[in-house]
Amino acid sequence: MSSLPDFLFERISAEIHQQMDGVLALADQLGRHALSGDAQACAAGVVQAAASVQRILSRATDLRGAETHGLTLQPEPRRLRDLMDEIQAAWQERAADNGVTLLVAYDGDPEACALVDGARLIQLFDGLIGQAVAGVRRGAVEASLRIAPHGEGLRLEGRVRGGGDRGGDLDSSDAREIEARYGLETALGVALGRRIIQAFDGVLRREANTGAGETVVFEFTAPLATTEAAEPGDTAAARSAHILVVDDNATNRMVAQTLCEMFDCTSETACDGDEAVEAARTGRFDLILMDIKMPRMDGMAATRTIRGLPGRPGRVPIIALTANADPEDAAAYVSAGMNGVVEKPMKPENLLQALQQALGDAGAAEAA
Repeated sequence: MSSLPDFLFERISAEIHQQMDGVLALADQLGRHALSGDAQACAAGVVQAAASVQRILSRATDLRGAETHGLTLQPEPRRLRDLMDEIQAAWQERAADNGVTLLVAYDGDPEACALVDGARLIQLFDGLIGQAVAGVRRGAVEASLRIAPHGEGLRLEGRVRGGGDRGGDLDSSDAREIEARYGLETALGVALGRRIIQAFDGVLRREANTGAGETVVFEFTAPLATTEAAEPGDTAAARSAHILVVDDNATNRMVAQTLCEMFDCTSETACDGDEAVEAARTGRFDLILMDIKMPRMDGMAATRTIRGLPGRPGRVPIIALTANADPEDAAAYVSAGMNGVVEKPMKPENLLQALQQALGDAGAAEAA
């Protein structure tokens, strides 16, 4: 039996992510209603399960890509203290649910910035913290990052201290053992962590704790970056915008609306291109999020029709929402009159960046 082709694996992965995004959005909406204690617990369980599926799939996808093409890094200026804050926010509740107290520390210049792939660094910590939390069950796990000048860059030393039994080395030969003891999600996280530290050209070692457990230590060097370059993007350009969400899938519409609400935007929906054109004629929208594949009139045809409308309705920024975001496809969307592309499953940061750019460009055009 032949192995699953890369493009088909990626398509399946994207589809599952998209459906899990919908489950999370639906559970979020459900949680805002007055529910009994049991119902709230059920909704919370749905959120945890969907989030776990997404993490497992993301790690499996990254590992498959690393084995096939090598692990890709996308370095950007990041304030390292902020990364540790993100790790604490992501793990605090999950650790507590396992009866574990998570202690996160940062040692270094509070404004220190490095040119580093922050998402991969967080994934590295995720793998180590996940293994430590699974091994401790009760007690405390400590995660820390120490920064020190090193030549023209910064030396980063990460430490994760657990009190449980040894969990095996970060070697793929131990994957079955780790999976049997701690579960699939932890095993994938550990394996991915090993790939990441190799990609960082770093080293990893283990130190026995006094008493039970061990501390996993990793070190690598990253170039310095400026504080200004690491400042998070201003969301002001996206605030208070009124957005039309166009998609034939009800779950996708709810996901998009939830993200719009996250950025303080209001929204309305349309189910296909025909409805989108009629809504656009009113001129009451600041931006349109347009699905590509829809019945009756697809997103590209709807965009061309909207661009033919006179006045402000014809100039409204339109962003494509699609699982097909290859350069060739993106070029076709732009040629049809769209201002940008956001790939499904949507990530909040990608949507925010597209909103900022499209609304900023629209404001400059109106001023001109």
